[in-house]
Amino acid sequence: MLSKVTMKTLPESFRPFDARMLSVGDGHWIYVEEVGTKGGRPIVFLHGGPGSGSQALHRTLFDPARDHVFLIDQRGAGRSHPYLSCKANTTADLIADLEMVREHFAIAKWMLVGGSWGSTLAIAYAERHPERVSSLVLRALFLGTDEEVRWAFVDGPRIFRPEMFEAFCNHLPPDERKDPLAAYVKRLTDPDRAIQAPSAHVWFAYERALSELAPKNTALPDNVPSDARLPPTSIIEAHYIKNSFFLEPGELLSNAHRLAGIPGTIIQGRYDLLCPPKNAYALAAAWPGARLEIIDHAGHSMTEPGVMDAMRRAIND
Repeated sequence: MLSKVTMKTLPESFRPFDARMLSVGDGHWIYVEEVGTKGGRPIVFLHGGPGSGSQALHRTLFDPARDHVFLIDQRGAGRSHPYLSCKANTTADLIADLEMVREHFAIAKWMLVGGSWGSTLAIAYAERHPERVSSLVLRALFLGTDEEVRWAFVDGPRIFRPEMFEAFCNHLPPDERKDPLAAYVKRLTDPDRAIQAPSAHVWFAYERALSELAPKNTALPDNVPSDARLPPTSIIEAHYIKNSFFLEPGELLSNAHRLAGIPGTIIQGRYDLLCPPKNAYALAAAWPGARLEIIDHAGHSMTEPGVMDAMRRAIND
């Protein structure tokens, strides 16, 4: 979870100097804001989730006097429309949207910065369009595999947060608890809001707590009204999980050779339960020119101690 940074608490230099909605087809409009110095070093920030949306705090990773930063809310996320739409929402669609944004602003090459799912999308884009990427700064590396998803929501919590995993399972009917991941994905992708909404709130709280090394609140919500506003990420995440993130098995790691010649840094929390360090090590070994920095005493979230400072250093370098 991000700390509460808002437009009102940000210095003027970190506020957008322009923002617009771009039509990318298929009925989708994506929100794009520009921060920093127009004509400066071009950088695109890719939020996580999928579905979380860009936040005010993300702007503070950059140097507004030097950088021209594009923060994009991906399809169905944040301020993009329609909200939480999974129609025509695939990894290939998001890559095509990035290319549309790049061409719209006449950018030859740009730096990609992203964490968690944002790192996945950055790698997928860079492997598809290496000639368009000047460098990469990635956090909490996720390669988009079914194995990683099962670790994040089942195997890891079962080992390190068994009480939370038990509570997660207990929010399901007894006959669905044998395979809780499949059960939640089925519920989250069900068109019936009465089925979808309670699971969305439980999933969101569960993932939020797992993202922190020392979460302040590990309780999962009970009796969520079916008409309560759906939280970000849960619905779109389930859509992507159901479709294996629209990637072939092992695709990003097997194509890592395409990143040769692109400099990059991977920032990885030592105790990241959602995206453990072995994935970062695997990509660093397969990506010529990558630098891996492990942050001790940190979990998954960008606001874990030392993570944002490491990201800022990597971006500045």
